[in-house]
Amino acid sequence: MLPKLEGYAAALLGSLEKSVLATVTSEVTSLEQTILSQPALRGVLTDTSISGPARGQILGDLLASKVNAATRQLSVYAATSVPAQDVPKSFAELSAAARAFAETGSFHHASLGLLEARRRVSGYADFLLNDVDTSSFARVEEELFTWARTIEGNLDLRRLLLDRDAVDGARVAITTQLLSGKVDAITLALANFVVVGGRPRDVVGTLDYLVDYVAKARDWRVARVHTARALDDASQAQLVSSLATLTGKNVELQIAEDASLLGGVLVEVGDLRLDATTRGRLGALREVVASGRLYEPALHTND
Repeated sequence: MLPKLEGYAAALLGSLEKSVLATVTSEVTSLEQTILSQPALRGVLTDTSISGPARGQILGDLLASKVNAATRQLSVYAATSVPAQDVPKSFAELSAAARAFAETGSFHHASLGLLEARRRVSGYADFLLNDVDTSSFARVEEELFTWARTIEGNLDLRRLLLDRDAVDGARVAITTQLLSGKVDAITLALANFVVVGGRPRDVVGTLDYLVDYVAKARDWRVARVHTARALDDASQAQLVSSLATLTGKNVELQIAEDASLLGGVLVEVGDLRLDATTRGRLGALREVVASGRLYEPALHTND
C-alpha cells in the first residue's frame, strides 16, 4: 500500500468504534468490487489527465449519502493521493487492511526506508489535521519541535526511543507518560505514531519533518484572498468549494479588500497563486504588447 495512504488508513480505522469499523470494512470491500466491475468508473479513477483532487471530488459526489461518512472520507483520500493507475489496487489493499484490522485490532506496519516511513507518518497526520482549526496548528508545531529537542538533550530517553530492538509498546508507553496532559491530543498521537510507523533511528528526524509538514499543511488550509470589492456569502462559498476541489483540502478564507486591483480576485494558497484581477490581466496584456507577441499571428499570416 502507498505509505501515505497506509498512515491515513491507520489513523481513520483506528478512530472507529467496532460497529462502524465493520460497516466501513464491508463498504470498502464492496467499493473495490464496484470499481473492478464498472469500466466507466474505473476509467475515470485511472485517468491520468484528471488531477488527484478532481478524482477525489468525483468519487466523493458519487458516494454522498450512499455509504458511511468514514468510508467516503477514506475513499476520497485514496482517490486523491494515489497515482491514477494504482487506484483500483489501492482499494484492494484498503479492503484487506480493514479486514485485518477488524479481526486483530492492530495494524501491521512493515519496515520502510527513511523517506517512505516519513510519508506514512505524514498520511497519519493528514487524518488528524483534517478537521482541526488552523489556529491550533502553531501549538502542534511548537510541541513537536520541543519534544524533538527534549529527546536530543536526554541521553537515556534517546537510547530508548531510538533502540531498534526495543518493543514498540515500551517506547509508546514512555512517550505517553512524558507527554500526556502536557501537550495537545494531536501532538501526543503524532509523537506515538512516529514510534510505531516511523523508523526507530529517525525519531528526531521524523519529528522535525512533521514540524515542517504541519506548517505547510497550515499554509494550504488558509487562502489569502485579495479583492477589489467585498465578496458576498454566495461568492465566498463558491470560492471555498472551488479551492477545495483544486487543492483537495478544507480551505479557510482570509479576505482583504484592495481597490487598486480594479476588479476580480487574487488568491494565494500554499505555493499556488491565482491572479484573476483586472490589474493582473492588464499587466499580462502589457507584457504581450511589449514583447511583440501580439503581432506574431499577423506576421505569420503574411509569411
